[in-house]
Amino acid sequence: MSGGVDSSVVALLLKRQGYEVIGVFMKNWEDDDTDEYCTSRQDLVDAVSAAEVIGIDIEAVNFSADYKDRVFQNFLDEYQAGRTPNPDVLCNAEIKFKAFLEHAFAMGAEYIATGHYARVREVAGCFELLKAVDLSKDQSYFLYRLKQIQLSRTLFPLGEITKREVREIARQHGLANHDKKDSTGICFIGERPFREFLSRYLPRAPGNIETPEGRLIGRHEGLMYYTLGQRKGLGIGGAGEAWYVAGKDMRRNILTVVQGHDHPALLKRSLMAADLSWVSGEGPEPGIGVAAKTRYRQGDAPCQITNISPQNCAVNFDEPQWALTPGQSFVAYAGEVCLGGGIIS
Repeated sequence: MSGGVDSSVVALLLKRQGYEVIGVFMKNWEDDDTDEYCTSRQDLVDAVSAAEVIGIDIEAVNFSADYKDRVFQNFLDEYQAGRTPNPDVLCNAEIKFKAFLEHAFAMGAEYIATGHYARVREVAGCFELLKAVDLSKDQSYFLYRLKQIQLSRTLFPLGEITKREVREIARQHGLANHDKKDSTGICFIGERPFREFLSRYLPRAPGNIETPEGRLIGRHEGLMYYTLGQRKGLGIGGAGEAWYVAGKDMRRNILTVVQGHDHPALLKRSLMAADLSWVSGEGPEPGIGVAAKTRYRQGDAPCQITNISPQNCAVNFDEPQWALTPGQSFVAYAGEVCLGGGIIS
């Protein structure tokens, strides 16, 4: 229970279904836990308040060391290498569905339940990860690294209902957080000035901003602060179409930019992916038509996955894709079924 409306309603629904429910509040960040950015103190108060209304016990656990070792260090390593990681994906795999899962089992629990918008379906002994009914809130993209053992012991009660229904259920049952704003920002760290935060851990390395032809356009503050497709915060003015980040040269410390959202340098039909993870334990048959997302807020793009090995694969799209970003995840789907995916390399 995070203190938010989603996990509170999960606890409420399961209690009403007859489960013996115990709430667990996870604290995963301590470096600068202030009310300005990290709201864990208020979140704990909200979680305890919801538990009291629902009529269940709640305990607080501290996974800060696990988070720092398993998630945050990878986050820093990826940015330092010039990639743009997705900490929510790793946080789910390493904290919510590993550290928390192990803690729950040690307590004697049979299942864990979370406020994610996704579904699990068992077919012939295999557990499938499905998109949520409310596609506008579907979070299967962030859960693609879950394995069979995790899915077999996880409940997603919100997968069948909409966010609007969740808030209404919370309101009807007197949960004070029924209209609480959804959390945003870095997983468990909060929403904060990103460059200022990252500069505490990684040294700034300013350099040139250039066009693909080598024309000097301006200066950047450090390649780690920029991602492919980025338009805002470049500090580039002038006439013509907007400027977009199209590449990073780590060796020469150069940020490459182009003008126009649909510049050819921003469009690619294929990608290579590494660190693969398949929900069923097996990847799709090579060349079989599937669809994939290369970022969360994106429609499914038809593609074929080839050259699949235990570590790597190639993904070839029917139509050019915009700003394929190393470090982000590609996630493959067969209709509503999430097959798994990997990290864009």
